[in-house]
Amino acid sequence: MDSSGTDSAIVEMARRRTEAEAASTGSGPRPPAEWAAHVPSGPLEDPSNWRALRALFPLDPELVHLNVGTLGSTPRPVLEMLRTADAEYARYPRDPYPPTTFSEPRAVLARCYGCDPDEIAIVQGATDGNARILNGLELAEGDEVITTTHECYTMQAPLNVLHNRRGVVVKKLTPRLGPDQSAEEIVEMFEAAITPRTKVIEWAAVTFTVGTTMPTRALAELAHRHGLISVVDGAHLPGQFDMDLHELGVDFLSGSGAKYQCGPMGTGIVYARNKVLREHNPLPLPAFWPVISLWYPIEGELPPRATGREPTYDIGTFLQKTGSADLSRGPALQAAAEIWEHIGRDNVQRYVHGLCDRLKERVVDRWGAESLFSPLNDRRLHSGMVAFQPFADPADAVDPAKFMEFEERMESEYGVNLRFTFFPVRGASSERYAIRLAPHLYNSPEEIDGAVDAMIKLTDEMATR
Repeated sequence: MDSSGTDSAIVEMARRRTEAEAASTGSGPRPPAEWAAHVPSGPLEDPSNWRALRALFPLDPELVHLNVGTLGSTPRPVLEMLRTADAEYARYPRDPYPPTTFSEPRAVLARCYGCDPDEIAIVQGATDGNARILNGLELAEGDEVITTTHECYTMQAPLNVLHNRRGVVVKKLTPRLGPDQSAEEIVEMFEAAITPRTKVIEWAAVTFTVGTTMPTRALAELAHRHGLISVVDGAHLPGQFDMDLHELGVDFLSGSGAKYQCGPMGTGIVYARNKVLREHNPLPLPAFWPVISLWYPIEGELPPRATGREPTYDIGTFLQKTGSADLSRGPALQAAAEIWEHIGRDNVQRYVHGLCDRLKERVVDRWGAESLFSPLNDRRLHSGMVAFQPFADPADAVDPAKFMEFEERMESEYGVNLRFTFFPVRGASSERYAIRLAPHLYNSPEEIDGAVDAMIKLTDEMATR
C-alpha cells in the first residue's frame, strides 16, 4: 500500500483511537498472571502437574476425548475471555476495521511459532487458510502441483478448484503405510514425480488419515533444490509440535487453532514467507496475490517482493484485513497459545507423543504390528495420532458400516470419543478403513489403557456375530 504521509496519519489516528477505546472499556486479553498460577510449567508426566492442567478443561468427566485431530477442548480461561469480549463489544460497539486489528495476537503467535508478525495472519481455520494460499499462487493451465492421496478434504477441495477452473494438473501420490515407512522414501517418492511442469509441492505436515508426520524440512529442501514453491497443510502442527516456521523452510503453511492448540472454533493461521533467510530458504519469494483483502490498493500495485532479510511490505496484514473482524477470537487464540507457552511446548509434544507410544505398544501387543497404518520404526514420522485395523476378518477392512458402528458404540457404551478414517493404500483395489485415536495433554495414560481395553472387548464382541 502507498506509504504517503496522509496514509500514515490515518493509520496513526486509527491506532490511537483503538487504544483509547480498549483502555476505556477495560476489554482485551486477561493478563497471564490471572491464570498462570493455575497452569503447571513442569513435566506433565508428574501426576500433580497433570491434574492441575486437566482442571483447566471443561471436558465432561464421563467422556474420554481421543479425537483432538478433529477438535480440541478450549480451556476455561479462554472461554471466559470469549464470553467477556463478546459481551463487551455488544455493550460498547466499536470500529471493526482498525488497522491494528489483531496486531498483538499476530505478534504473540509469531513468537510462539517461530516467524515474524508480518508473515502471519489469523484466519477462520485450515480450510480458509488453504484456499487463500492456493488461490493466491501464480498458477496457469498445465502447471503441476504434486501432492498425496492422504491430504485432508480441506486441501483436496481447493486443489480441485484450481484444476477445474485454471487447468492446473494435480498429481497425487500414495505413500507407503505401516510400521516400516521412512522419511527417506517419502522424499524419494516426491522427487521421482517432479517434471519440468512442476511448480508446487504440497503435503500435510501430519496426515489426518493415519498420523504420519511428513519430513517437512527434507521436503522443503527438495523444493529448494528444484526451485519449487512449498505449501504445507499444517492443521495439526500448532499446539502439538514445538515448531519454528522459519527453520521448516517452507513458503506457505496453514494451521488450525481449534485442534491441538485448543483455541476457539473458527480460528486458524496462515504463514506466508515474507523475507529471504538464506540459512532456511534461499529461494526468491514466490509471486503471491492476497485474493481476500481490504488492504490491497484500489489503484496501482504492490511493491516488488523482498529479496533479503527485510520485508518490503507486511504481507500478513494484507491477509489479515478482510472485513469486519471477529474481534474476540484473535485475542482468545492468543491466550490459548500463551497458556501453551507457560506449560512449555516441548512438554506438550513430549507428553502427547508419549501417550501415543503407549497406545502403539498396546495395539502391537494385541493386534500385531501389521495392524498399524501409522509409522512405528522411524520415530521422525511419529505424531499424536495412531491409526490401526482392529478387525481380524479381512472383509471387515473394507466395510464402512463396521467402522461406523465401532465408532458409535465406543462412545455410547464406553464413553470414548474416537473416529474412523479411510484412505487409499498402495496396491489395493479399494480404500481401506482404520480406527484413529488422537489423545492430547488432557488425557492420562490410564485413559489410554482404558480405551484399549474397551476396544478389545468391542472387537471381540463384534467378531462373534
